[in-house]
Amino acid sequence: MSPALKDMLDAYQPKTPADYQNAAREIVQEIALLGLWRGGFFEHAAFYGGTALRIFHGLRRFSEDLDFTLLAEGGETRLERYLPGIASELESWGFTFEAETKSEGSRTGIESAFLKGGTQLNLLHIGAPPELARRLPASHKLKVKLEMDLQPPPGATTEVRTQLLPSPYQVTLYDLPSLFAGKLHAVLCRGWKSRVKGRDFYDFVWYVGRRVKPNLAHLDARMRQSGHWEGDPLTVEILGSLLVERFSGIDFAKAADEVRVFLPDPRELELWSREFFEQLAGKVGSEG
Repeated sequence: MSPALKDMLDAYQPKTPADYQNAAREIVQEIALLGLWRGGFFEHAAFYGGTALRIFHGLRRFSEDLDFTLLAEGGETRLERYLPGIASELESWGFTFEAETKSEGSRTGIESAFLKGGTQLNLLHIGAPPELARRLPASHKLKVKLEMDLQPPPGATTEVRTQLLPSPYQVTLYDLPSLFAGKLHAVLCRGWKSRVKGRDFYDFVWYVGRRVKPNLAHLDARMRQSGHWEGDPLTVEILGSLLVERFSGIDFAKAADEVRVFLPDPRELELWSREFFEQLAGKVGSEG
């Protein structure tokens, strides 16, 4: 294993098979970003979502997907074009993964792809003890999903950030207010029927705790595009009311159960309740 990969792994201090899987997945995510950068992908697209928040802003929950968006609607860039470069980059670091396109996005506006590799083999590559790696079935796959929005709503602002491991590279990503706008859209509008995606609510707490002010123009555009808002331009007051209404219908015990497996310290969820989130709704966009 290269010194750079060892340095990345040491940051996780893994002890269990799940620890090693999370570490391997995130190391693969960062190598994938490196491969995309080498191919010029970030001249045309931006990184956003929970994994962007974890890698570049220190979010404490693990994240499974890599989410991207075209910088402008109508661009011709597609993930499929860059998958061979990602696979080649992973191979150069000793990983064994296949990259495949799942959907071209012609119907949904979202292009999807997957990176898949044998879990045992790749855990052994990053130094997992053989007795731990072999607790997993030989057929078990380590997967990373990539998605790209081909119809980006207007109003987002981007920035360029540098990552030094495993090798220096730069990524264009949404700035924090625009990232928060995307997360608020998920909190308010994501439809999961009876299954609540607790990760959205965990990230919401993270943004509010750091007093990030949402990019309201971008959130307004997102909600209109998805058909969830037709009224006056969004204000902080309107947003607060929408959040309170949304929180009244959430089973926060189920939401906490969904996100618990992604956290190093589940005690962060002890205060979760409708009353707790309603209090936070009043803090979104406020000065205090």
